[in-house]
Formats: sequence, C-alpha cells, structure tokens
Amino acid sequence: MGKPALTESKENAEIGALDGILGFHIRLAHGAVYRHFAETFSDLGLTQKQVSVLWLVGDQPGISQIEVGSRLHMDRATTMTIVNRLQDRGYLRRERSEADGRKQALYLTESGHDGLAEAKQCIASHESWLKNRFTRQEIEKLVEMLARIHE
Repeated sequence: MGKPALTESKENAEIGALDGILGFHIRLAHGAVYRHFAETFSDLGLTQKQVSVLWLVGDQPGISQIEVGSRLHMDRATTMTIVNRLQDRGYLRRERSEADGRKQALYLTESGHDGLAEAKQCIASHESWLKNRFTRQEIEKLVEMLARIHE
C-alpha cells in the first residue's frame, strides 16, 4: 500500500541532488494532487478555494466574509473575488450581518447546496485516489507532519 523507500532508480539519477531536497518533493506532490483535483473537478468548474468557501459557508451559514478569509488563510481581496464569483454563479448570497452591520454574512443558495453536494462527491473520489497510496496510520502521520509546515 505505501510506497517503498526511494532507491537509486533511473528517475532519481535524472534529478541528481534534487532528490535530497524536501521542498522539491513537496512541490512535486502538490503538483500531482493539484492536477488530479483539477481533473476531478473539471466538469464542475470550481477551484479548490471556491470549494473550500462553499463548504465552510455550508457548514456555518451566516459566517462573515472576513471570517471565511481568516479561517481559509486568504487575504481580503482573494476572499472578495471568490465570493463575488460564487455569488455571480448563484451559489452564494450576501446579507448584512445581524450581529455586526459592517460585515457581510454569507449563505448558500439552493444552487449552492446542489453545487456543494456535487463537489463533495468529487472530493470523496479525489480523497480516495490520494488516501489509497497510504495506510491509515501513514495518513495520520502525514497530516500531523504537514501541519507542522503550515501552522
């Protein structure tokens, strides 16, 4: 199930000293995951960030636009652009927050709920593709190790 330890293969010999660079392998892994995600989501026309916003708003109706950006580690301009695109597609609606009139509360529309349901099916397929490369224990350890980088 897990990949055997790297050996001196033709592929490793072709990249030379880069094979020992952790960041290089992280970049390659990220690229493979991103390509598979893009293929899996091509029919939906949604990006990873758009799916994340839909999912977060679906889980927390009325969440503020500012809070979405903060929780997903996106700047205000990026968050606004994503929310605008999702609103233009009819997936989100903005309302003035009842708790703080300066903030925009976000809600999924009916189309947004449908789009999120489709996205969750795609994510299940994508996650299965990714997780099948590891044991359950390896997945737990990998998540723990990656969290050390991004936290």
